[in-house]
Amino acid sequence: MTGGTPLRSLDEDELLARILPTFPEGADLVVAPGDDAAVLRTGACTVATTDTVVLGRDWLDAWSSGADIGHKVIAQNLADVAAMGARPTGVLVTLVADPDLSLEWVLDHVRGVADACAAAGVAVLGGDLSSAPSGVVMVSVTALGRLDGEPVLRSGARPGDVLAVRGSLGLADAGLRLLQAGAASRHPVAVSRQRRPEPPLEAGPEAAAAGATAMLDLSDGLLRDGGRIARASGVVVDLDPAALAGDVDALMDAVGAEAALDCVLAGGEEHSLLATFPAGSVPPGWRVLGEVRASGAGERPGILVGGRAVSHTGWDHFRNA
Repeated sequence: MTGGTPLRSLDEDELLARILPTFPEGADLVVAPGDDAAVLRTGACTVATTDTVVLGRDWLDAWSSGADIGHKVIAQNLADVAAMGARPTGVLVTLVADPDLSLEWVLDHVRGVADACAAAGVAVLGGDLSSAPSGVVMVSVTALGRLDGEPVLRSGARPGDVLAVRGSLGLADAGLRLLQAGAASRHPVAVSRQRRPEPPLEAGPEAAAAGATAMLDLSDGLLRDGGRIARASGVVVDLDPAALAGDVDALMDAVGAEAALDCVLAGGEEHSLLATFPAGSVPPGWRVLGEVRASGAGERPGILVGGRAVSHTGWDHFRNA
């Protein structure tokens, strides 16, 4: 990240002149970055979300390139938009950096942002640049989306629904463990998923159209995020261990049996979509993981595995710090 051309050797206008031509423009963009603000066409409702990643807390240069971080921060924001049942339309990107950060890292990061946005058909609307104390690098993204119907909330799951996932389980966490152990070659796909998540963005609006009653993206682990749906909806979600067995088996050779189970149940940063549907209405491409039922007498809403509570908790930004 250091070495090469330091950012302090350019002024802000010179840096922006290197960055802005890299970004794609979307069909909904009316006024591109360069004025005081961009102008974007939106639908009847606009979905907005934001997320921030920090060097040393959310990534290490030892195993993630600037482009990896650009791709990842876009993917995790667009997944939140899709989880509301919306189509992502644009992003605002902020970089706060030590002036000794290299220009080469920034341009690599910009290419990662641009590639991820182009693949999703999303415009880069603008953002901000700021300097930071020595060693500090922070990237923040605000994503917007077009919502043409009703939003799919966490609180809509009903007894009799089924819980389903679109995408993988546990790969990103397994990849992180392998990078930490210096054993990336054991499961290259898991390592790739940790560096560059692949949220199924098109599945969000498709799930909404199919009647999804609740939905979110798997950012903090199956149990933690599934539990959020359960508590918000006032229901019990019961996962079927047999439905998770294939995901666990696929990781056992790389990380071991106990860690594989932990990755599947509690691993974060996957950014697959988790949703509840009325029984019999699960769209193609989704896998049923369990069922939703009313909480019994004296039973709190929450998530179970095979009818039993488990101790895995998933990621928490402050408890895990």
